[in-house]
Amino acid sequence: MFACLVCNATESREELVDEVFCIEGQYVLVGSIPAEVCLRCGEQSFNRETAERVRLLVQDETEKALVPMRVYDFVR
Repeated sequence: MFACLVCNATESREELVDEVFCIEGQYVLVGSIPAEVCLRCGEQSFNRETAERVRLLVQDETEKALVPMRVYDFVR
């Protein structure tokens, strides 16, 4: 059963999401990751199997494509 770690809601929907990871100072975009998304707050969560598959994917240095991406530092 789903329980949101942020707002404790119990309703979610499955979606394919994109996520940016910073690995050894390099930004990596992984697209179409299956996730549970909280209907109340929008928090995304991945099950263990999906998280492990993402970990293995980003360790494999065969990228799908290179795309330009804007990166900003939020500094006060």
